[in-house]
Amino acid sequence: MPEADGAAPAQDSAVGLSALMGPTHDLADDQPKSRIDRILQWVPRVLSSKPHVIVLMGLGVYLIVLPIVGVTVSSSAELIGGNYTNVTSDIGACIAAGGTLHLVAQGRKRGKVEQERLRLAQETHRLLHYVYGDAARELGHVPAAVTGAGSDRQPPGGREQSGPDSGA
Repeated sequence: MPEADGAAPAQDSAVGLSALMGPTHDLADDQPKSRIDRILQWVPRVLSSKPHVIVLMGLGVYLIVLPIVGVTVSSSAELIGGNYTNVTSDIGACIAAGGTLHLVAQGRKRGKVEQERLRLAQETHRLLHYVYGDAARELGHVPAAVTGAGSDRQPPGGREQSGPDSGA
């Protein structure tokens, strides 16, 4: 069996899963599209909230510390509240959810900074082409005015380009 035939079914199954689960390139959309997505977006915030962590710590004291000290906790309370492994794993989930929220917020902020940095670099590049048009043409670069890129903007100073390279 050729390798191309073996790779095709795996690719088809990946497409099938993608259609089932939706796109995975951005799992934290800025604007959720459906009602369930908007509801699920609040789960990490609720898990990592201070009141939820305080309630879990109180539950930990009730279910873990009090039995160690000698206070009897009813079996129904343990059944409903869980045991020490449940409580500690819930607190760990809160820490993970808070860390994830922090990382997502940092990533979005970093993305905005990078977009601004790219815009400034493109503007600097455009200005350098404007100022040093002869050198840009010698390097084989096509001026922005010829390609139409940035044609909605005026050159710095609000006047058309004049100089030895403009033919004026």
